[in-house]
Amino acid sequence: MNFCSRENFWLLINSTDPAGQLQWLVAELQAAEDRGDKVHIIGHIPPGHCLKSWSWNYYRIVARYENTLAGQFFGHTHVDEFEVFYDEETLSRPLSVAFLAPSATTYISLNPGYRVYQIDGNYPGSSHVVLDHETYILNLTQANEPGATPHWHLLYRARETYGLPNALPAAWHDLVYRMRGDTQLFQTFWFLYHKGHPPSEPCGTPCRLATLCAQLSARSDSPALCRHLVPDTSLPEVQRLRPPPPYC
Repeated sequence: MNFCSRENFWLLINSTDPAGQLQWLVAELQAAEDRGDKVHIIGHIPPGHCLKSWSWNYYRIVARYENTLAGQFFGHTHVDEFEVFYDEETLSRPLSVAFLAPSATTYISLNPGYRVYQIDGNYPGSSHVVLDHETYILNLTQANEPGATPHWHLLYRARETYGLPNALPAAWHDLVYRMRGDTQLFQTFWFLYHKGHPPSEPCGTPCRLATLCAQLSARSDSPALCRHLVPDTSLPEVQRLRPPPPYC
């Protein structure tokens, strides 16, 4: 995913498809579609954080192969979040979700964390989609107490904590809009977003809307994706209010 990085200055030469990576991806997805296989994509930088031209092309590929693509898994932001993809015609129908797992590193001011995904099993006709996931952390405050032994423990299970009917894209879309009006639910998300160690300063309305907008923005520099979330607010202004997370 370094080919799509905003910090990759070689993209000034070719930002559309450097090294033919997306062309390779299309070929792999087409071959899988021809065989009737399902595909998981595992990468580092999530597509919503990539350079615009690369990100928009990737978004189009996901839409084209939505019936083949069973899961997307990324990292990079060090926090616990996700990105919902929509059909390109209306930008209203959720068709895929990229899970952004929290990092095992503490950078910056975070507990170490890791995630376990429950995937539909390996049997004929399996969807191979994510059924649920659970996240574990190591609480550094407790681990650094005198005489303490470091201990990994379960932080939360997604469906149980957020009241999701399933882990499909529409459920994550609905969660975002539920959190828009339910500040207590958002504070739960904010706590888990930071792996149990949120910043001391509160996340007010602008911060909440900007954070929620990011969960809808699997395509970078695309304010229309949040048009229903903040219909009466300047989206570029809201997006600027969201503090950038620490990347690796």
